[in-house]
Amino acid sequence: MITAQVEPFVPFLEEVKPLLQGHWEELALNKDKVHLDPQYDEYLRKDSLGMAVVVTLREDGKLVGYFVGFVAPGFHYKTCLTYTMDIFYVHPDHRGNGGGAIMVNCLEKELKRRGVKRIFMGTKCHRPSGWMFEKLGYEQVEIYYSKWIGD
Repeated sequence: MITAQVEPFVPFLEEVKPLLQGHWEELALNKDKVHLDPQYDEYLRKDSLGMAVVVTLREDGKLVGYFVGFVAPGFHYKTCLTYTMDIFYVHPDHRGNGGGAIMVNCLEKELKRRGVKRIFMGTKCHRPSGWMFEKLGYEQVEIYYSKWIGD
């Protein structure tokens, strides 16, 4: 059985670490130059401030997906409490069964409970998931560009 739920960040952090490598391998760009090296201390700091929100996707208790993001007033709109997605992932073996939408619905309920007014989600252009967000009522509002300028 697939379930989505809000979970505390600290226990989730230890459980998710084995999945992060596969997530990075599948979705990251410039992997030969930018290695996976999360700022765990910064995630923990934001969690201690009540900013981190984690929704997990589990099948029979096993972690198979997650949404991680942060709640804060918008940089340009301090009176608008905003959720900004950091990472979103569903393990390839568990895609196609609506798990992403189940997590988004769970996330929206939690964000409403917290008084969030606006949600920003993202998608990788080379592995798009925008179709799911659009199906759930989101609209495309911005596109980011990247260019490697390091050595």
